[in-house]
Amino acid sequence: MVISMISPNRQHTHGVKTVVVPAAGMGTRFLPATKTVPKELLPVVDTPGIELIAEEAAQLGATRLAVITAPNKQEVLAHFGEFPLLVETLTERGKDEQVAKVKRAGELIQPIAVEQERPLGLGHAVGLAESVLDEDEDAFAVMLPDDLVLPMGAVEEMAKVRAELGGTVLCAIEVPREETYNYGVFEIEEVSGLDRDDVKRVRGMVEKPDPEDAPSNYVATGRYLLDRAIFDALRRIKPGKGGELQLTDAIALLIEEGHPVHVLVHHGGRHDLGNPGGYIKACVDFGLRDPKYGPSLRGAIEEILVNFDAEKAARAAE
Repeated sequence: MVISMISPNRQHTHGVKTVVVPAAGMGTRFLPATKTVPKELLPVVDTPGIELIAEEAAQLGATRLAVITAPNKQEVLAHFGEFPLLVETLTERGKDEQVAKVKRAGELIQPIAVEQERPLGLGHAVGLAESVLDEDEDAFAVMLPDDLVLPMGAVEEMAKVRAELGGTVLCAIEVPREETYNYGVFEIEEVSGLDRDDVKRVRGMVEKPDPEDAPSNYVATGRYLLDRAIFDALRRIKPGKGGELQLTDAIALLIEEGHPVHVLVHHGGRHDLGNPGGYIKACVDFGLRDPKYGPSLRGAIEEILVNFDAEKAARAAE
Protein backbone atom coordinates (compact mmCIF):
# COMPACT_ATOMS: atom_id res chain seq x y z
CA MET A 1 0.00 0.00 0.00
CA VAL A 2 1.17 3.52 -0.75
CA ILE A 3 0.24 6.11 1.87
CA SER A 4 -0.79 9.50 0.55
CA MET A 5 -1.83 12.74 2.18
CA ILE A 6 -5.56 12.45 1.54
CA SER A 7 -7.98 13.98 3.99
CA PRO A 8 -10.09 11.22 5.60
CA ASN A 9 -12.95 13.71 5.84
CA ARG A 10 -13.39 14.24 2.12
CA GLN A 11 -17.05 13.78 1.27
CA HIS A 12 -17.94 11.19 -1.35
CA THR A 13 -20.04 13.67 -3.30
CA HIS A 14 -21.50 11.16 -5.73
CA GLY A 15 -21.61 8.19 -3.38
CA VAL A 16 -18.53 6.56 -4.89
CA LYS A 17 -15.64 5.87 -2.51
CA THR A 18 -13.59 3.44 -4.61
CA VAL A 19 -12.48 3.56 -8.23
CA VAL A 20 -11.03 0.32 -9.63
CA VAL A 21 -8.31 0.62 -12.28
CA PRO A 22 -7.32 -2.63 -14.05
CA ALA A 23 -3.60 -2.19 -14.82
CA ALA A 24 -2.13 -5.69 -14.90
CA GLY A 25 -1.68 -5.93 -18.67
CA MET A 26 1.68 -6.46 -20.34
CA GLY A 27 1.38 -3.56 -22.77
CA THR A 28 2.54 -5.70 -25.68
CA ARG A 29 1.33 -3.22 -28.31
CA PHE A 30 3.87 -0.70 -27.01
CA LEU A 31 6.91 -2.98 -27.09
CA PRO A 32 9.82 -2.39 -26.83
CA ALA A 33 9.01 0.67 -24.64
CA THR A 34 7.02 -1.42 -22.16
CA LYS A 35 9.84 -3.88 -21.48
CA THR A 36 10.78 -1.62 -18.55
CA VAL A 37 8.07 1.07 -18.37
CA PRO A 38 4.43 0.13 -17.68
CA LYS A 39 2.18 1.62 -20.35
CA GLU A 40 0.13 3.33 -17.59
CA LEU A 41 3.21 5.50 -16.90
CA LEU A 42 3.70 6.62 -20.50
CA PRO A 43 3.18 10.40 -20.45
CA VAL A 44 0.48 12.30 -22.26
CA VAL A 45 2.59 15.45 -22.71
CA ASP A 46 4.12 15.36 -19.19
CA THR A 47 1.48 13.50 -17.17
CA PRO A 48 1.26 9.69 -17.04
CA GLY A 49 -2.04 8.15 -18.05
CA ILE A 50 -2.56 6.67 -14.57
CA GLU A 51 -2.33 10.16 -13.04
CA LEU A 52 -5.00 11.43 -15.45
CA ILE A 53 -7.23 8.58 -14.25
CA ALA A 54 -6.45 9.48 -10.62
CA GLU A 55 -7.42 13.07 -11.35
CA GLU A 56 -10.74 11.94 -12.80
CA ALA A 57 -11.38 9.68 -9.80
CA ALA A 58 -10.61 12.50 -7.36
CA GLN A 59 -12.89 14.84 -9.30
CA LEU A 60 -15.66 12.25 -8.88
CA GLY A 61 -15.14 12.49 -5.11
CA ALA A 62 -13.58 9.04 -4.66
CA THR A 63 -10.83 8.68 -2.06
CA ARG A 64 -9.49 5.22 -2.92
CA LEU A 65 -7.89 4.06 -6.17
CA ALA A 66 -7.75 0.26 -6.25
CA VAL A 67 -5.10 -0.49 -8.87
CA ILE A 68 -5.24 -4.07 -10.12
CA THR A 69 -1.62 -4.76 -10.91
CA ALA A 70 0.66 -7.63 -11.85
CA PRO A 71 3.36 -8.81 -9.41
CA ASN A 72 6.09 -7.24 -11.55
CA LYS A 73 4.38 -3.86 -12.09
CA GLN A 74 4.91 -2.08 -8.78
CA GLU A 75 6.20 1.02 -10.58
CA VAL A 76 2.60 2.09 -11.21
CA LEU A 77 1.93 2.36 -7.46
CA ALA A 78 5.36 3.88 -6.85
CA HIS A 79 4.32 6.87 -8.97
CA PHE A 80 2.06 7.93 -6.09
CA GLY A 81 4.92 7.97 -3.58
CA GLU A 82 6.41 11.01 -1.85
CA PHE A 83 9.97 11.20 -3.37
CA PRO A 84 11.44 13.29 -0.51
CA LEU A 85 14.96 13.54 -1.94
CA LEU A 86 13.69 14.73 -5.31
CA VAL A 87 11.38 17.25 -3.63
CA GLU A 88 14.20 18.51 -1.42
CA THR A 89 16.55 18.94 -4.37
CA LEU A 90 13.97 20.77 -6.48
CA THR A 91 13.00 22.98 -3.55
CA GLU A 92 16.62 23.98 -2.95
CA ARG A 93 16.86 24.99 -6.59
CA GLY A 94 13.69 27.07 -6.41
CA LYS A 95 11.80 24.84 -8.85
CA ASP A 96 8.41 25.21 -7.19
CA GLU A 97 6.42 24.28 -10.29
CA GLN A 98 8.27 20.98 -10.59
CA VAL A 99 7.83 20.31 -6.86
CA ALA A 100 4.06 20.67 -7.28
CA LYS A 101 4.14 18.23 -10.20
CA VAL A 102 6.08 15.65 -8.19
CA LYS A 103 3.67 15.88 -5.24
CA ARG A 104 0.45 16.04 -7.25
CA ALA A 105 -0.28 12.35 -7.82
CA GLY A 106 0.10 11.45 -4.14
CA GLU A 107 -2.18 14.29 -3.11
CA LEU A 108 -5.01 13.34 -5.45
CA ILE A 109 -6.16 10.04 -3.97
CA GLN A 110 -5.06 7.04 -1.89
CA PRO A 111 -3.84 4.22 -4.14
CA ILE A 112 -4.11 0.60 -3.03
CA ALA A 113 -2.43 -2.27 -4.85
CA VAL A 114 -4.54 -5.34 -5.59
CA GLU A 115 -2.35 -8.03 -7.10
CA GLN A 116 -3.57 -10.13 -10.02
CA GLU A 117 -1.18 -13.04 -10.36
CA ARG A 118 -2.35 -14.00 -13.85
CA PRO A 119 -4.23 -11.99 -16.50
CA LEU A 120 -7.57 -13.80 -16.43
CA GLY A 121 -9.83 -11.17 -17.96
CA LEU A 122 -11.45 -7.90 -17.00
CA GLY A 123 -14.13 -9.71 -14.99
CA HIS A 124 -11.48 -11.45 -12.90
CA ALA A 125 -9.67 -8.16 -12.30
CA VAL A 126 -12.86 -6.41 -11.19
CA GLY A 127 -13.77 -9.33 -8.93
CA LEU A 128 -10.49 -8.96 -7.03
CA ALA A 129 -11.55 -5.47 -5.94
CA GLU A 130 -14.26 -6.88 -3.66
CA SER A 131 -11.62 -7.47 -1.00
CA VAL A 132 -10.86 -3.75 -0.63
CA LEU A 133 -14.41 -2.38 -0.61
CA ASP A 134 -15.99 -1.39 2.68
CA GLU A 135 -19.23 -3.06 3.74
CA ASP A 136 -21.25 0.11 3.15
CA GLU A 137 -20.14 0.50 -0.49
CA ASP A 138 -23.17 -0.43 -2.59
CA ALA A 139 -21.51 0.68 -5.82
CA PHE A 140 -18.06 1.41 -7.15
CA ALA A 141 -16.57 2.76 -10.37
CA VAL A 142 -14.25 1.12 -12.85
CA MET A 143 -12.06 3.31 -15.05
CA LEU A 144 -9.99 1.62 -17.73
CA PRO A 145 -6.64 3.42 -17.97
CA ASP A 146 -6.51 2.91 -21.73
CA ASP A 147 -9.54 5.18 -22.16
CA LEU A 148 -9.53 8.93 -21.72
CA VAL A 149 -13.15 10.06 -21.80
CA LEU A 150 -13.29 13.81 -22.31
CA PRO A 151 -14.23 16.12 -20.84
CA MET A 152 -13.83 14.47 -17.45
CA GLY A 153 -17.04 14.00 -15.52
CA ALA A 154 -18.81 11.13 -17.32
CA VAL A 155 -18.96 8.99 -14.17
CA GLU A 156 -20.40 11.91 -12.21
CA GLU A 157 -23.30 11.99 -14.68
CA MET A 158 -23.56 8.21 -14.48
CA ALA A 159 -23.88 8.50 -10.68
CA LYS A 160 -26.83 10.86 -11.15
CA VAL A 161 -28.47 8.28 -13.41
CA ARG A 162 -27.94 5.56 -10.80
CA ALA A 163 -29.41 7.79 -8.11
CA GLU A 164 -32.58 8.07 -10.19
CA LEU A 165 -32.83 4.61 -11.76
CA GLY A 166 -30.69 2.38 -9.52
CA GLY A 167 -28.65 -0.58 -10.63
CA THR A 168 -25.63 -0.44 -12.89
CA VAL A 169 -24.75 2.37 -15.28
CA LEU A 170 -22.31 2.08 -18.17
CA CYS A 171 -20.83 4.66 -20.51
CA ALA A 172 -21.56 4.48 -24.22
CA ILE A 173 -20.36 6.38 -27.25
CA GLU A 174 -21.94 6.41 -30.69
CA VAL A 175 -19.76 5.22 -33.58
CA PRO A 176 -20.39 4.62 -37.29
CA ARG A 177 -21.98 1.21 -37.76
CA GLU A 178 -19.05 -0.01 -39.85
CA GLU A 179 -16.80 0.42 -36.80
CA THR A 180 -18.91 -1.62 -34.37
CA TYR A 181 -16.81 -4.75 -34.92
CA ASN A 182 -14.14 -3.16 -32.69
CA TYR A 183 -16.36 -2.87 -29.62
CA GLY A 184 -18.85 -4.35 -27.25
CA VAL A 185 -22.18 -3.15 -28.65
CA PHE A 186 -25.31 -2.43 -26.60
CA GLU A 187 -28.79 -3.65 -27.39
CA ILE A 188 -30.87 -0.78 -26.06
CA GLU A 189 -34.36 0.60 -25.68
CA GLU A 190 -35.72 3.97 -24.68
CA VAL A 191 -36.53 4.71 -21.04
CA SER A 192 -40.12 5.82 -20.65
CA GLY A 193 -40.88 8.76 -18.39
CA LEU A 194 -37.30 10.02 -18.27
CA ASP A 195 -36.77 13.65 -19.20
CA ARG A 196 -33.44 13.16 -21.01
CA ASP A 197 -32.48 11.44 -24.24
CA ASP A 198 -28.90 10.49 -23.36
CA VAL A 199 -29.92 7.57 -21.12
CA LYS A 200 -30.97 4.18 -22.55
CA ARG A 201 -31.97 0.89 -20.97
CA VAL A 202 -29.66 -2.01 -21.83
CA ARG A 203 -31.34 -5.21 -22.97
CA GLY A 204 -28.13 -7.01 -23.86
CA MET A 205 -24.59 -6.74 -25.19
CA VAL A 206 -22.81 -8.28 -28.17
CA GLU A 207 -19.01 -8.44 -28.19
CA LYS A 208 -17.39 -7.26 -31.45
CA PRO A 209 -20.20 -8.23 -33.85
CA ASP A 210 -20.08 -7.98 -37.62
CA PRO A 211 -21.54 -4.55 -38.48
CA GLU A 212 -24.61 -6.08 -40.12
CA ASP A 213 -25.33 -8.01 -36.92
CA ALA A 214 -24.75 -5.14 -34.48
CA PRO A 215 -27.91 -4.38 -32.45
CA SER A 216 -27.06 -0.65 -32.40
CA ASN A 217 -24.16 1.69 -32.96
CA TYR A 218 -23.86 2.51 -29.24
CA VAL A 219 -20.68 0.92 -27.93
CA ALA A 220 -19.01 0.46 -24.57
CA THR A 221 -16.19 2.70 -23.49
CA GLY A 222 -14.02 2.37 -20.40
CA ARG A 223 -16.23 3.77 -17.65
CA TYR A 224 -18.47 1.60 -15.46
CA LEU A 225 -20.53 2.35 -12.37
CA LEU A 226 -21.22 -1.10 -11.00
CA ASP A 227 -23.68 -2.22 -8.38
CA ARG A 228 -22.13 -4.52 -5.79
CA ALA A 229 -24.31 -7.31 -7.20
CA ILE A 230 -21.69 -7.68 -9.93
CA PHE A 231 -19.47 -9.69 -7.58
CA ASP A 232 -22.09 -12.41 -7.13
CA ALA A 233 -22.64 -12.49 -10.90
CA LEU A 234 -18.90 -12.83 -11.52
CA ARG A 235 -18.82 -15.86 -9.22
CA ARG A 236 -21.57 -17.53 -11.22
CA ILE A 237 -20.42 -17.06 -14.82
CA LYS A 238 -18.19 -19.53 -16.60
CA PRO A 239 -14.71 -18.66 -17.87
CA GLY A 240 -14.40 -18.23 -21.61
CA LYS A 241 -11.49 -18.55 -24.00
CA GLY A 242 -8.16 -18.78 -22.19
CA GLY A 243 -9.90 -19.23 -18.86
CA GLU A 244 -10.82 -15.53 -18.77
CA LEU A 245 -13.82 -14.12 -16.93
CA GLN A 246 -15.55 -11.43 -18.98
CA LEU A 247 -17.22 -8.50 -17.26
CA THR A 248 -19.76 -8.30 -20.09
CA ASP A 249 -20.91 -11.86 -19.31
CA ALA A 250 -21.56 -10.91 -15.68
CA ILE A 251 -23.46 -7.78 -16.73
CA ALA A 252 -25.50 -9.89 -19.18
CA LEU A 253 -26.40 -12.24 -16.33
CA LEU A 254 -27.60 -9.31 -14.22
CA ILE A 255 -29.77 -8.12 -17.10
CA GLU A 256 -31.28 -11.60 -17.52
CA GLU A 257 -32.17 -11.63 -13.83
CA GLY A 258 -33.94 -8.26 -13.99
CA HIS A 259 -31.18 -6.07 -12.55
CA PRO A 260 -31.52 -2.56 -14.01
CA VAL A 261 -28.68 -1.67 -16.36
CA HIS A 262 -28.54 1.62 -18.25
CA VAL A 263 -26.07 3.49 -20.41
CA LEU A 264 -25.25 7.15 -20.40
CA VAL A 265 -24.46 8.24 -23.96
CA HIS A 266 -21.34 10.39 -23.81
CA HIS A 267 -21.20 13.14 -26.42
CA GLY A 268 -17.67 14.35 -25.70
CA GLY A 269 -14.35 13.05 -26.96
CA ARG A 270 -12.36 9.91 -26.30
CA HIS A 271 -8.76 8.82 -26.70
CA ASP A 272 -7.55 5.22 -26.71
CA LEU A 273 -4.19 5.07 -24.94
CA GLY A 274 -4.04 1.31 -25.39
CA ASN A 275 -2.34 1.38 -28.78
CA PRO A 276 0.36 3.60 -30.29
CA GLY A 277 -1.98 5.13 -32.88
CA GLY A 278 -4.46 6.34 -30.27
CA TYR A 279 -1.70 7.36 -27.87
CA ILE A 280 -0.06 9.61 -30.47
CA LYS A 281 -3.39 11.32 -31.17
CA ALA A 282 -3.91 11.93 -27.45
CA CYS A 283 -0.46 13.47 -27.10
CA VAL A 284 -1.12 15.78 -30.04
CA ASP A 285 -4.56 16.77 -28.74
CA PHE A 286 -3.36 17.44 -25.20
CA GLY A 287 -0.22 19.12 -26.51
CA LEU A 288 -2.16 21.54 -28.72
CA ARG A 289 -4.34 22.50 -25.76
CA ASP A 290 -1.39 23.03 -23.43
CA PRO A 291 -0.76 26.77 -22.91
CA LYS A 292 3.00 26.25 -22.72
CA TYR A 293 3.54 23.86 -25.60
CA GLY A 294 0.46 24.39 -27.78
CA PRO A 295 1.46 27.40 -29.89
CA SER A 296 4.87 26.03 -30.92
CA LEU A 297 3.45 22.53 -31.45
CA ARG A 298 0.83 23.85 -33.84
CA GLY A 299 3.49 25.60 -35.89
CA ALA A 300 5.66 22.49 -35.88
CA ILE A 301 2.77 20.29 -37.06
CA GLU A 302 1.98 22.67 -39.91
CA GLU A 303 5.64 22.65 -40.97
CA ILE A 304 5.84 18.86 -40.72
CA LEU A 305 2.74 18.49 -42.89
CA VAL A 306 4.11 20.84 -45.56
CA ASN A 307 7.41 18.94 -45.67
CA PHE A 308 5.64 15.56 -45.63
CA ASP A 309 3.38 16.51 -48.55
CA ALA A 310 6.34 17.87 -50.50
CA GLU A 311 8.33 14.67 -49.95
CA LYS A 312 5.34 12.56 -50.92
CA ALA A 313 4.83 14.56 -54.10
CA ALA A 314 8.52 14.28 -54.98
CA ARG A 315 8.47 10.49 -54.55
CA ALA A 316 5.38 10.24 -56.73
CA ALA A 317 7.09 12.25 -59.46
CA GLU A 318 10.16 9.99 -59.60
